[in-house]
Amino acid sequence: MTWLPADFVHPVRVALLGGHHLRPITGADTELDYPAVMGSRDRLWSIYGEAYGWPAATMTYEQDLADLVRHEAEIAIHKSFNYALFDDACTALLGCVYIDPPEKAGADAEISWWVVDDRVGTDLERALDALVPQWIAEVWPFQRPRCIGRDVSWQEWLALPDLA
Repeated sequence: MTWLPADFVHPVRVALLGGHHLRPITGADTELDYPAVMGSRDRLWSIYGEAYGWPAATMTYEQDLADLVRHEAEIAIHKSFNYALFDDACTALLGCVYIDPPEKAGADAEISWWVVDDRVGTDLERALDALVPQWIAEVWPFQRPRCIGRDVSWQEWLALPDLA
């Protein structure tokens, strides 16, 4: 049994107030993703670094492209999901939402998200913070989703037992 029902169709666009939206990331987004990630690298490392070793200070454009191509392939087979946050004109990537099968006991999905440094503390971040848990509850087929960094801290999550 996979972590999602065989007939589940993942959303391809999710509107966010203020002229923004989420959509599945693709390799073609590297031109916008790389400066977004590297421009917020220190803060992203403080969030994801211990758990995933990402984003490395030495990450190259080509490595980011390879990551995004991998994400795109995983989305296609429903292995995991990376939704990028864009302005409606798709001229800026402003963050990401990750929806993954659980690595730790006690959940059926693990969700995390971020916005670029210059959007921290803004209405956009607050809108995303409000949207993600509601969207997950209403659209996704999970019974026990865990929002890492929200429901539990990253340190608490790291201390949970791994799934066997």
